[in-house]
This record gives sequence, C-alpha cells and structure tokens, in this order.
Amino acid sequence: MLKEHAKLMSAFLASGEVVGRKKLQKMIFIAKKLAFPFQEKFQFHFYGPYSEELTLRVEELCNMGFISEVREKKGGYYQYRYTVTKEGEEFLSIYEKEIPSLKDCLTDMNGQSARFLELVSTVLYFDNLSKEEVCEKVFTLKSKQKYTEEEIDEAFAYIDGLKKVKVVQ
Repeated sequence: MLKEHAKLMSAFLASGEVVGRKKLQKMIFIAKKLAFPFQEKFQFHFYGPYSEELTLRVEELCNMGFISEVREKKGGYYQYRYTVTKEGEEFLSIYEKEIPSLKDCLTDMNGQSARFLELVSTVLYFDNLSKEEVCEKVFTLKSKQKYTEEEIDEAFAYIDGLKKVKVVQ
C-alpha cells in the first residue's frame, strides 16, 4: 500500500510545489501515460482525465502528515498548494527509490498552465485515435475551453518532447 504513496510523494518532491488539484491530476496522468510507474486508474471527467484513487491517496498523505495542503481563496474559488513535509522527506529517505527522468518531466509539466496540461492530458487520453479524431474529441468535449488547432499542435509537440526526455535519460 505505502509503495504507491511513496511514488506519489516522490512526484511531489521532484516537482517542488504543485499548485492546483487539477494540475496535479494532469501531471500524474501524463507521467503515467509516459510509462512512469504510477498505478492510479483514470477516467474521463469534466476537466479531462481524473483519478479518484489519486485524490484519496493525496488526502491520506495529508492525513499522515507527509504532504502539506494549503488552501487559498482565489476570487470565487479555492486553490490548493501541495509540498512534501519534513516527515514526508524522512519517510522518503527510508523508502526512496529513484525514478529516472521523473524530476525533469514533472518540473517541466509544473511550469505549464493547468489549462495546457488539461489539453495535453486529453490528447493523451485519446492516444489510440488518429490526430484528426483527437482534434474532433477536443473540439467536442472541451468546447468551453475554446482550444485552437495551434494549441492542439503545441500539445502534440509537447508530448513528443516529454517522450524524448524520458527516453534519453
């Protein structure tokens, strides 16, 4: 059980601080699609791929005191900031199993907007379809986001770049 929690904590540690639940969901989904060893199951939801398992694991890590969750009021909604606590770092030092290239990929993803990661994760969710079919899905399922063809092309290029970083390491 704690093995999966430790992998998730390694992701938090590699990322430094993750701002936003949606961003966290997308980062872990994308990492999983890039063949990093995350086991959470995802299904398509309002904002793209979503894992209830991931939400529960994060909550458990917060309850154990390994992850700090800070809730901030931002206009009409709340935003969450996640970092590994000292206790979490101590636990990881006992367990720690280096996951090659994870830090580079997560650091890069953490620098992207949640909106862009939502698009990237949606493209990856439908990676069994042709590019034209993926575009159609994005325009249909994400119509409120008003993604452009250029943004979709950027998402495909970004995915290719992440795959190269993972393979090179």
